[in-house]
Amino acid sequence: MKRINLLAAALCLLLTVGLLVGSLLPGQASAADGAAPEKTIVMGTSPDYPPYENVDAAGSGDYVGLDIDIARHIADRLGYKLEISALDFNGLIAALQSHRVDFVMSAMSATEERRKSVDFSDYYYFARSTIVSKKENGFASLEELKGKRIGVQLGSTQEAVASGMKDVEIKKLNKISDLIQEIKTNRIDAAIIEDAVAMGYTDANPDLNFTMLEADSSSDGYAIAFPKGSPLTAQFNEALKEMKADGTLQKLVDKWFPEDREAKSKEGGGGFRLNFAKMEKYIGYLLRGVYVTLLFTLVSALFGFIWGGILSLFKLSRFVLLRGFATVYTSIFRGTPLLLQLMMIYYAVPQLFGYNIPALLAAGLAFGLNSAAYLSETIRGGILAVDKGQREASLALGIPYKTMMISIILPQAVKNILPALVNECVALVKESSLVSVIGVADLMRRASVVQADSFLAFEPLLIAGAIYYVLVLVLTSLARLLERRLRRSD
Repeated sequence: MKRINLLAAALCLLLTVGLLVGSLLPGQASAADGAAPEKTIVMGTSPDYPPYENVDAAGSGDYVGLDIDIARHIADRLGYKLEISALDFNGLIAALQSHRVDFVMSAMSATEERRKSVDFSDYYYFARSTIVSKKENGFASLEELKGKRIGVQLGSTQEAVASGMKDVEIKKLNKISDLIQEIKTNRIDAAIIEDAVAMGYTDANPDLNFTMLEADSSSDGYAIAFPKGSPLTAQFNEALKEMKADGTLQKLVDKWFPEDREAKSKEGGGGFRLNFAKMEKYIGYLLRGVYVTLLFTLVSALFGFIWGGILSLFKLSRFVLLRGFATVYTSIFRGTPLLLQLMMIYYAVPQLFGYNIPALLAAGLAFGLNSAAYLSETIRGGILAVDKGQREASLALGIPYKTMMISIILPQAVKNILPALVNECVALVKESSLVSVIGVADLMRRASVVQADSFLAFEPLLIAGAIYYVLVLVLTSLARLLERRLRRSD
C-alpha cells in the first residue's frame, strides 16, 4: 500500500506541476483541455520563421509576424478567442491529425502531398525563392549550383525547387538557422531560402548575401491548414476573401515585407564575426528558460526515482508476475529511443484517450518513465550490495519486511548509488533539450527562438551551452557536498 501511495503522490505532483506550468508558458494551449472556452480556437505554428511567425524575445515575448496578424484578424472577425500552440514545423501536421490544434498557420505550402492529409484554405501569400551563399561565391542562378552542395528546409516550397535540380547534393534540415550555420561552416555551398527570411539573415550576417530567383506562378502558395472535413475551412476562406476585398490583407503584407528586397539582395558585408553585443537584450528571455528546465528535471527525477524504486522491488519480489512486469517494462523503455517515447505520449494520448495532455506533463511523464527503467537497475544493484547479514539480523529480530526495506536497506542502498543518481540527474538536465520539439519553452527552445528573432545562428547556442554547463557544475558540486556529509555520518 505504501508503494502505491508513493506512486500516486508522484503522479499527482507531476500532473499538478505540468498543468500549472503548462498554463503559464507560451505555446502550451490545447484545443480540447476541457476547461477551454467554447469560442476558443487554437492555432499551431512553428515560431522560428520571421517575418511570418516568431517570438518578440527581446521585448514583450508575444508571438508576432504576418501569419500571427492574419490569424488574429480572422479570429476576431469570426468571434473566436485565439490561442497559439508552438511546435516544431515537422510536428504541425501530426498536431492537426490528433486534434491538438484547430488549424495550422506557419508559412506552410499547400502541396498536393499535404492535401492528402489535411484541408487547405485559399492561398494568402506567394513567396519568392532566393539563393543564399557566402559573399565571395555570389551564385546568381540555379544553373550555377550544378555540382554544388545546397541546403533546404524540410517540407518547404524550396525543397520542391531543389528536388527538380540535377547534379546537386541536397541537404534537408528542419530550421533555417541550421542552414545558415551550414553555409558559414562550409558544409554546404548555398541554401535556397524564401526572400523575406533570407533578407533578415543576410542583414545579421554580413558575410552572406542572397540572389532573388525568378517568380514561379505555378508554385504552391502559402495557405492555412485544417483537419480533414473541418467546418473552419469555409469560414476562414470567407474571411480571407473579405480581407482581400477591403485591402486588409495587403496592408498586413506591406507591414511585414519591405519593398526594397531586390536592392538588399545585392548588398554585401564583411567577414565572419561574432555579435554578442546583439545578444544582450535576449539574456533575460534565455534565463527564464532555466526555471522551466530545472523544474522539469526535478519533477522527472523525483518521479523516476520513486517509480524506479518500486520497479526494483518488483524485480526482487518472489512473485513471478511482478518480476516479469518489471523486466518487460525495463526492456521496452531501454530498447526504444527517448524521443520516440516523448512523441508517442504527446501525440498518441489525445487520439487514444481523448485527452490533450499538456506538453510539459507529456515531457515529464516520458522522461520520468524512461529514467525509472534505468534507475530500477541501479537501485536493485544498490540493494543487493547491502550486506545480507543485515537482512537476516532484521528478520531475526522480528522487524517487518517493509520496515526493514524502508528504514534499513534502502537508505544504505541510496548512499551506495548516489554517484549514479547524480549522473542520471545530469543526464536529465542535458536531455531536457529534447522537449523543445513539442513546444515546451525550456532553455533550448528559447535559444531557437532567439536564433530566429536575432537572425544569429551561432551566438544563442553558445550562450545556451554556457548556461547548461553552469547548471551541471552547480548540480555536481551540490552532489559532492551531500556525499561528503553522508560519509561523515557513517
